[in-house]
Amino acid sequence: MPKGKRKGRSDRNRNDGSLHSSDDDSNNNDNLSLISNCSETRSEDGEESSELAQEQFEEKLCELLDGLSQKSSQGRTNCFQSLAKGLVKKYIPNFIRDRYFTICDSIERSLKKGGGSEKAAAAELATIICVQLGGEDTSEEIYRMLKPVLFTTICDNTVSATVRAKSCVALGTITFLTGGDLGEVIILMQQLQAIFSASYLKGDGALANVAPESAILHASALSTWNLLLTLISPGSIGGMLNTKSLPSLEKLSELLESSHLEVRMAAGEALALIYELGREEDEEFEEDFALDVTETLKQLATDSHKYRAKKDRKQQRATFRDILQFVENGTIPEVQVKFGKDLGKEVLVLDTWTKRKQYESLCNILGPSINIHLTENYLLRDIFEIAGAPPTSILPPDALRKMQRYRQRFVNAVNYKARTLSRAKNRDKRSDF
Repeated sequence: MPKGKRKGRSDRNRNDGSLHSSDDDSNNNDNLSLISNCSETRSEDGEESSELAQEQFEEKLCELLDGLSQKSSQGRTNCFQSLAKGLVKKYIPNFIRDRYFTICDSIERSLKKGGGSEKAAAAELATIICVQLGGEDTSEEIYRMLKPVLFTTICDNTVSATVRAKSCVALGTITFLTGGDLGEVIILMQQLQAIFSASYLKGDGALANVAPESAILHASALSTWNLLLTLISPGSIGGMLNTKSLPSLEKLSELLESSHLEVRMAAGEALALIYELGREEDEEFEEDFALDVTETLKQLATDSHKYRAKKDRKQQRATFRDILQFVENGTIPEVQVKFGKDLGKEVLVLDTWTKRKQYESLCNILGPSINIHLTENYLLRDIFEIAGAPPTSILPPDALRKMQRYRQRFVNAVNYKARTLSRAKNRDKRSDF
């Protein structure tokens, strides 16, 4: 082998660098420009894909709306149920506002002429569209359109107990959300009282014979009555009890002896709400009755009867411990609900029975999606006194940038999934060909 000087690794690198330095610089600059262009393109693609997803979602809702006029009763029921599930998942008041008359017409027609399951699904949808629209004038129009048929359904004893229970919840929630006239609220509460009064004790003190289906109706009527009770100003509770505009505390306490858990818990909730509102007016509100009912509350808070299901006993004890503590000492355990995403989390503090009842009622309608509505729905934010606009508009710049990165990462993941599915379909077509 010739014994010449071998080029070292450093020499080769140096020579390559010196010969092609200008080309490398241009290549690096090109790469940088390509990367920036790609990021901008992906950002634009992310916005387009989110808009496309929203358009597809609304197109699906429009198809379900068209299905509400089909001849098949089961088909209409399925459309009502699917439409309710879709409207719960997203806050889209603009979509409802443009189509509320069509939706209300379908609900009214189904409540008048539909079958049992169809009526129940229609009543449920009526509640959701009012939650979507919040405190707008349109929701008041919906209330005026649907109130007569819902009220008729509630009073009709020939209608199934399940449908009447759904109608009670629907009409009560719509009335609560639209802030109906106090006179109308009292009339509805009296009608609800006429329903759950069938669970009062008989004249000889014996328990009323109530079937499970009827017990669900009575519990729904009493729970809705409790929700409407939160609309009454504290200073008028004592006068309404004296004038018998509200049922007496003795009558409500009779429901604590019901053989059905839902009725007992709704009755305890009613007593807690009345005492909370009454004590804001007078600190010594109905103290004598509080001493009398305390023994019954203690028994329910420590109930260990084996003939009741273990889950029911646990739920009853937890609820009545809180009620007993409030009636005796005026204290209520504070419950915190965290909602929002990433750095925009907010906390809702439920420190009164009024707030707990309102939150529970909306939770039964919206389910886990209540977090979305607490963030975006201004009516719900106003009901629970959540200050300010949605949190994304008040975050500091660094937090906003971090949240945008989270969102961009999510959009990229959605795009990747859509691209993979599209390629898989094309690959299948090529193999078939």
